[in-house]
Amino acid sequence: MSDHVLINDLRFESIIGVLDQERLAPQPLRVDVDMEIDLHDAGSSDDLEQTVHYGEVAVALANLARDTQYLLLERLAQHMAEVVLSFSLVRAVELTLTKLQPPIPEQIDSTAVRIRRVRAEVSNTTRHRAIVALGSNLGRREAHLRFAVERLGESVVAQSQVFETDPVGGPDDQGAYLNMVVVLETELDPYALLRWLHRIEADAGRERVVHWGPRTLDLDLLFFDDVVITGGNLAVPHPRYAERRFVLAPLSEVAPDKCPENWERDLPPDAVHPRGPLG
Repeated sequence: MSDHVLINDLRFESIIGVLDQERLAPQPLRVDVDMEIDLHDAGSSDDLEQTVHYGEVAVALANLARDTQYLLLERLAQHMAEVVLSFSLVRAVELTLTKLQPPIPEQIDSTAVRIRRVRAEVSNTTRHRAIVALGSNLGRREAHLRFAVERLGESVVAQSQVFETDPVGGPDDQGAYLNMVVVLETELDPYALLRWLHRIEADAGRERVVHWGPRTLDLDLLFFDDVVITGGNLAVPHPRYAERRFVLAPLSEVAPDKCPENWERDLPPDAVHPRGPLG
């Protein structure tokens, strides 16, 4: 394959190294990434879905570096390669991870490791477990939920029953919501999955006019494997899921391990009524 998407001179800070002084504070790093991907379809269609979003890759790599404290550049480079290969269209990656201020008693500009990994070499990059919350309070609410589940298709491996709940936040004149939670197995990376969820919302007539306002369909990505993302247009785990009884009630049916301990006792008793399985 001869097509490539490149990220050059991405800089961030991370605690990394085996020396005592390297464990005290983050130090500057740089990564250069070369992703092999077939760009024929993207070149013909002008469609972002046919390529890899280099901005999302960059955010994911920078967040990974900030959130880890590995001893070796080799380990961080390997983890970064696994993250890049989690983007479904990337077939291989070569990356160079550079320590910009190596703490050695010699005059030296930098030290680095360069690795190349292909998708077939990396386990656990094929299927991901994602958990999505569904809600609707406009129009044919149950039909909107059914539409979403049908569009998600064979990726749905578990689903809760439907709950009817009073609206939380937003305008006072909203109708009640129907809510449920589904578990997915997907080959998509979290950013591509988010775009897919937004497309399903749009196809169901979702209009983003009023913050927390009424909507035909709302799809929130609650979890993606054990990944933590806090930058850009995506945050997982969802930052407010543990505060919402209308999320935790259906979540407890399909992924009780994701629910905080004693949530039923600690959360306000919002009106959340089970209605049974999605018809």
